[in-house]
Amino acid sequence: MLKLLMTLLITSVSLFAAGGGGEHVENPDITMTWVGLSCLFIFAIGYYFIAAEDKYEIDKAKPALFIGTFMFILVAIYYVLNDLNMDLIHIQANHLILEIAGIFFFLFVAMTYIESLIHMGVFDVLKYKLVTKGYTYKQLFWATGIIAFFLSPIADNLTTALILATVLVTIEKKRLDFLVPGAINIVVSANAGGAWSPFGDITTLMAWTAGKGTFTDFLFLFPASIIGYLVTAFLLSKFVPNEVPSFDAEKEIKPEMAEGAKVVMVLGILTIACAVLSHQILHLPAMWGMMFGLAVLKVYSYGLKKRHGVEHFKIFDSIAKVEYNTLLFFFGILSAVGALYFIGWLALAAVVYDPSVLGPTWSNIGVGFLSAIVDNIPVMSAVLKANPAMGLDQWMLVTLTAGVGGSMISFGSAAGVGVMGKLHGIYTFSSHMKYAWTIVIGYFVSIGVWYLQYEVLGFYHIG
Repeated sequence: MLKLLMTLLITSVSLFAAGGGGEHVENPDITMTWVGLSCLFIFAIGYYFIAAEDKYEIDKAKPALFIGTFMFILVAIYYVLNDLNMDLIHIQANHLILEIAGIFFFLFVAMTYIESLIHMGVFDVLKYKLVTKGYTYKQLFWATGIIAFFLSPIADNLTTALILATVLVTIEKKRLDFLVPGAINIVVSANAGGAWSPFGDITTLMAWTAGKGTFTDFLFLFPASIIGYLVTAFLLSKFVPNEVPSFDAEKEIKPEMAEGAKVVMVLGILTIACAVLSHQILHLPAMWGMMFGLAVLKVYSYGLKKRHGVEHFKIFDSIAKVEYNTLLFFFGILSAVGALYFIGWLALAAVVYDPSVLGPTWSNIGVGFLSAIVDNIPVMSAVLKANPAMGLDQWMLVTLTAGVGGSMISFGSAAGVGVMGKLHGIYTFSSHMKYAWTIVIGYFVSIGVWYLQYEVLGFYHIG
């Protein structure tokens, strides 16, 4: 039994290997078998509980991890019972493990740096400076949106959205005409900002590590991302009051950054640079540079301990606060999507990319709407697993639409779900949908900018 379970787990890994190297082996199509239909049903039920995590008060990592592992166990059992080639499971599982591990450790290091900066008071200082400047609601609306757009490419869209949502409720706790547009603004800007950075969102990170574009290729999405966001923000700003909020700065204790915080910020930037150099020049996985950056941070934390005492900065405290549920959700959902790929369901879905059906452009535009309903991580994983024949321009389009499209519905992205939790009862599905038309307009503006830049001008690659 242990041997069988190990075989199954290895099988699951194979699915995510669409962009990986190695020998290509054709998998038998088992879609219409009992295991193929069962796994499709299990995925649908599991995803229902993932989408309804607030209703059932269950962390989405639990159903994701269950269906991801269980589906592969069923597939492996089917292979054993029908005396199929178990090497198919073993080979592809190894590819998937490598892919997931690379992204897993990349996110682990990034989250550790963010938690370290939170511990050292960097974001408390940012929040204090914003709320004590005497800005109007409208000015604060624009300030939080712009900060979110440029912070999410460095941090990530979820962390960025949570930090700036905290700023919103610090400024105002009751005025919905500020809080709701402000929350939507933060979600849209965080998702748009993450779309043009290889590590600003999990979807872009997946596309980058799968080799669908170089680091600089993603930067060319900046015009489409920012112009689409600015259009949505401009429309939303019309609903925000132009009044100065009542806020007594004297009652707030002015926070100070801990000694060494600025050095940690610099190390974070250098760590990202190491990841880029590792992936683009040294041909090592991007996580290799990130892990080196973590090693440097640990060395620096040792120096801080010697100078300021043990309690000043504990690196393992920051590691302990990493959102492991997010990482486990990531593992589970990619394993589940991988199982669907291994069975053969994604090959059927990829038919829409055929020019005689929808073609890549309209299919990729549809990905954005699907991301809003389902979630951009499994959708992007499915596209990467199906691996339709597309040029760089189309891979950048699907990166843009998957990243930005999740903003159209409140629970369509991690940033949206996070802000719904932070502004519980204020930022809801219904309050979001009241302004959803502004996001849809910005979405199509982003696509229009992409079309002009990529298809008309051909400006999207260096060299």
